[in-house]
Amino acid sequence: MNEHPHVSDILNQVRDGKLDPATAEKLLSSLAVTRVGDVANLDMERTSRCGMPEVVLAEGKDMESLVQIMHSYVQACGRCVASRISPAQVKAVCESLPAGVYPEYREIGSILILSDGTVPTSSGGTVGIVTAGTSDIRVAEEARAIAEEMGAVVITSFDVGVAGIHRLIPALEKLRGADVYVVCAGREGTLPSVVAGLVDKPVIGVPVSTGYGYMGKGEAALASMLQSCAVITVVNIDAGFSAGAFAARIAALIGGRK
Repeated sequence: MNEHPHVSDILNQVRDGKLDPATAEKLLSSLAVTRVGDVANLDMERTSRCGMPEVVLAEGKDMESLVQIMHSYVQACGRCVASRISPAQVKAVCESLPAGVYPEYREIGSILILSDGTVPTSSGGTVGIVTAGTSDIRVAEEARAIAEEMGAVVITSFDVGVAGIHRLIPALEKLRGADVYVVCAGREGTLPSVVAGLVDKPVIGVPVSTGYGYMGKGEAALASMLQSCAVITVVNIDAGFSAGAFAARIAALIGGRK
């Protein structure tokens, strides 16, 4: 159960005469952060303030801190998402879950979601995610998880890169209902530019750290996308989280007008 009140809940209680202004002021001031021991300050109002949840970056965190943070957050807000999480960290978090909390581990995207049954609120928007190759799917799956947490419907087409460009047209047909596209590509990173030349919706390019030799590990893909003659937005190398969140925001704006 979500134990953390939202600003709207508090204001509604004041309006209905169920809460006095002084108590409401104290509650509102407490919403800024929730302390977790000496290691973290959790932003409980990020969703209502910014339209996106606070996502825990598991990479680099020690086991004890990660467990405390995720357990505290899911008990307060009903859902908690961790990105870049290792199998060992998943095991530690899931060994002693609070009562009524259940895990969903998305191994390919290295995402762990804890939930007490609370579900994301639908935004009405749709995000299409495309990858050039199968090596790019791990980043695409991170983007998918974040977009879905922000209420978007996600549809995908994988392994449709320019080495076999004839694969792209039927893939885009499948994604025709998308409000925004996330296109993940490594090596020379051409695919986002090609997609942007074929669709009338925003395209977000995600360079992926595949490729080797000169400007390998995503650097050539990033440079190529930044030099695109088509109109695209580009995020950092392997930044599936940023791409998914940005796409979900765009989709929500469009979905709200449908």
